[in-house]
Amino acid sequence: MEETISLKDIAHTLRKRILLIAVIAAVAVAVSGVISYFILTPVYQASTQILVNQKTNDQPVLDANQIRTNVEMINTYSVIIKSPSILDKVVEDYDLQQTADALTNKITVNSEQNAQVFNLTVQDEDPAQAVKLANAISDTFSKEVPNIMNVDNVKVLSPAVLKENPSPIKPKPLLNIAIALVVGLMAGVGIAFLLEYLDNTIKTEEDIQNVLQLPVLGVIPKIAVEDQKAPRKKAASKRMGSGTLES
Repeated sequence: MEETISLKDIAHTLRKRILLIAVIAAVAVAVSGVISYFILTPVYQASTQILVNQKTNDQPVLDANQIRTNVEMINTYSVIIKSPSILDKVVEDYDLQQTADALTNKITVNSEQNAQVFNLTVQDEDPAQAVKLANAISDTFSKEVPNIMNVDNVKVLSPAVLKENPSPIKPKPLLNIAIALVVGLMAGVGIAFLLEYLDNTIKTEEDIQNVLQLPVLGVIPKIAVEDQKAPRKKAASKRMGSGTLES
């Protein structure tokens, strides 16, 4: 016979295992908070914008072909700015205590669609270092592009600036805690239903009907401890009373 689970059974299981679910969720939140606040190192971000455009233009109107060429060149520049020809020179000129490969992992280049501007983003554990690297890479790139591509159409549009109170972009403790709470609740609910599924003991009349497929003819009620002690006390008092009368 196929077993079905009703909403009443689900609610009963959740109510029965509510303490287990709450403990698992609390542990997940606590672990996430400790890791986010005390273990993970904050990472800061600095960005600079680079414009791809000719420095001088003798034509009185904008050249659509030139703009389209500049936009298409951004994909090439995105590769060049992360190449060893640029990063090795940055490491050498600014005497950085890291390799070009390590510097590559900190760089992100992205651009808006059909725009002549692309963004260079650098992440570092030190906000001042992130700003320094972003400006160093953008300046070196703008100086070296004419030698590499034989063109002169790159200009730093917006250099990176160190703010007074920079905020790390990661980790995000509140977001991590919220995610941990959801995951903890889901894990707790899953474990609760798993324990309920593995529990094959018979405890109630419904279990007898569902498992053994037999009708329940009668039920022996539970006798509380106080109810069991009461008759003994009465019998003892009667014996004491009868002994007093005999004497």
